[in-house]
Amino acid sequence: MTRLGDLERAVMDVLWDSVPTTSPGVTVREVADALDGRELAYTTVMTVLDRLAGKGMVQREREGRAWRYRPSASREAHIAQLMLDALDLGGSRDAALVRFARSVTGTEAEVLRAALGGEAGLTGPDDGGAGLTDRVEDPRAGRPALADEATDR
Repeated sequence: MTRLGDLERAVMDVLWDSVPTTSPGVTVREVADALDGRELAYTTVMTVLDRLAGKGMVQREREGRAWRYRPSASREAHIAQLMLDALDLGGSRDAALVRFARSVTGTEAEVLRAALGGEAGLTGPDDGGAGLTDRVEDPRAGRPALADEATDR
């Protein structure tokens, strides 16, 4: 999974926050307008979206002469993949997981216990609507990864 630069992250935050999964997406102008407080040229936003499309982070569809963009995966799926990638950096995966588990709050620990026990069927804004028990196989490592609404298309 690709790490995002500051501007890429800001653009992805706009997409994650404003584009429902049923939406055809947003235009470059709409993204540029949503980047409050940043005075960016239209072409800069267009270049960032083009690069994100090249990285597989966004999907785009032609609409007349313009493109409409939407995230390829939910924010939660992206973060989960970053966490899995971090575990692949080396060292002991078990030690890293234990240290992580000891650092979470009580509420977060309960969510993890429920997910590991197969009891978590949460669907809502915190899990991208995918449900914590929805799983697909990660072809890179043969391990489960969070399912995402983009995989259903």
